[in-house]
Amino acid sequence: MNQFPEHIQLAIKASIAAAKEIQKIYVQDFDIIIKSDESPLTQADLNSSKVILEILKPTNIRIIGEESTILSYEERKNWETCWIVDPLDGTKEFIQKNDEFAVCIALVEKGIPTIGLITSPVEQKIWLGGKLIGFYEIDFQDELKVTEIQQNKNKPKIPIVLVSRNHPSELTDNYLKDLTQKYGELKFVKKGSALKFIDLALGKAHFYPRFAPTMEWDIAAGQAILETVGGEVIDTTSGKPLIYNKESLKNSYFVAQNF
Repeated sequence: MNQFPEHIQLAIKASIAAAKEIQKIYVQDFDIIIKSDESPLTQADLNSSKVILEILKPTNIRIIGEESTILSYEERKNWETCWIVDPLDGTKEFIQKNDEFAVCIALVEKGIPTIGLITSPVEQKIWLGGKLIGFYEIDFQDELKVTEIQQNKNKPKIPIVLVSRNHPSELTDNYLKDLTQKYGELKFVKKGSALKFIDLALGKAHFYPRFAPTMEWDIAAGQAILETVGGEVIDTTSGKPLIYNKESLKNSYFVAQNF
């Protein structure tokens, strides 16, 4: 890991520690709390958040996290740099025990996600990406094995579209109709959490339309990784990439693609 700057090494360390905390809970029976926004929360979310905040603290970079206190925009708006953290992305998948959940950590500079880490606690792998450092897979099952991943330039005959397990919508159906008209036959794959962005970055899938609510911590790490390999996450309203540390931490609807 010495090839990475110290703050990225700490983000890797935080990702691994969080994944281990999550796995401890995953193999047990656990309680589910319903938050005020009706989303589920487990002890795994809280334990993961705690260790990430502790490990990232020496970076002296402010943190926006799903399970941490969110400061007002007046306090945040002048931040040049911040971490955006989802300690357990895909809590519904975690509860369903389908293995499709992740830890997401992104470094955002002037509203742009420049570094992303998405970690699968089940696979014990981190995918790390940034335009200035490249795209890597880090296997921490036995020891830290770091492998640089080369971009897959081959376009498939049949594009693969990722769709969420839990968030169907009429707008998504309309987008898929337009995509079918443009490309002909499509293949659809259902998958939960930010792991969809890894499939996009690896060239295993090509489009991910999201016409349902998301928050900045759901997408920032995935966008940083996807942009590293030449993909994009486009706001369907502005036609521009999503930006972060906004006054509202809700994202616009978007399409992520690598095609």
